[in-house]
Parts: sequence; C-alpha cells; structure tokens
Amino acid sequence: MMNYIWSFIIIFSLIAAIYFGKTEELSSAIISSGSTAVNLCFGLLGTFCLWNGIMNIAEKSGLTALIAKAMSPLLTRLFKGLKKDDDALMPISLNISSNLLGLSNAATPLGIEAMKRLAEKNEGRSTPSADMILFVVMNSAALRIIPTTVAAIRQNHGSENALEIIAPSIITSLCALSVGILLAKIFERVLMR
Repeated sequence: MMNYIWSFIIIFSLIAAIYFGKTEELSSAIISSGSTAVNLCFGLLGTFCLWNGIMNIAEKSGLTALIAKAMSPLLTRLFKGLKKDDDALMPISLNISSNLLGLSNAATPLGIEAMKRLAEKNEGRSTPSADMILFVVMNSAALRIIPTTVAAIRQNHGSENALEIIAPSIITSLCALSVGILLAKIFERVLMR
C-alpha cells in the first residue's frame, strides 16, 4: 500500500511541476533534500549510538532484568494473558523503557520480539489477541520522558534549548497513552467476548 502512496506522490509532484513550470525548483529540491537527509542521519547517529550503548550496558549489567521485574506487577495487570514470570514481559518492559527514553530505534527490535512472544501465546489464531492489540497501542502511543530523537533534531537545526519540549512531550504522550489503553480495554470488553 505504501508503494502506491509514494508512487502517487512522486507522479503527482512531477505532473504538477511540469504543469506549473516549476521543474527547476523540483530538481533543486530533490538534490538539496538528499543532502539534508544525509546530514540529518549523521546528526542523529551520535545520539542513537549513545543511548543504544547505554541500553546495551543496562542489559549486560542486569539492569534490564530489574526493570522487567519492577514493571511486571503493572504489566500483568494490563496484559491479562501474561503471568508474573512470563518470557514476553522482558521485551515488553524493555520496549517501554526504550520508548520512555525516546529511543524508538532501540524500541523497534524489542517490540518485534515482544510481538513474536505474544503471537506464540495466541496459539496460531489468525486474529490478534487482546494483549497483542494492547501492546501495539501502547507502543504506538508510547510515553516519552526524554524525547531524545526530537531533541537531537532540534539541536541540529540550531535550537537554543532543544530540551524545552520535555513537558509538552510528557503531557501529550501521557494523554495519548491513557486514551489508547482505555479504548483498547473498552474494545476488548465489547468486541472480544
């Protein structure tokens, strides 16, 4: 589906540029946006390396196991299909921890691992379980205490105070997470009887 959307955007842009006589602007925008994307990636690379390294150290030191253990009472209440010593709790709690730090790149592989473990508990059904749906909602509307990626982008673009977005980020992500969990639980009760 995304291939069709991107193809439509590209074709529409080309037709619009030709129709309005803006082909020079389009070609210069294509060239400059490529270099901007590369500069952005290199600017974010240091931040990603730092936080991914911290998460790796936390995992090797056993801190992640402590985080999983600390989160297990809350997670077992939210995820009705999980028990206290469930093997899906570790990747779920690490995914949440990564999202709290604003590390969506570190959270992605952990989220995939958590979904694999939740899918195993779904016993091969073609429809997702309530726990799988809840995890996707929580991962999508993740609570971020430190929005590191956005702060790094702001820093790279000359922001004087790149971290001034912390309070609004916490408020908006907390609202999104609360509404997401509430709706997931309502739909679970109504639709998954």
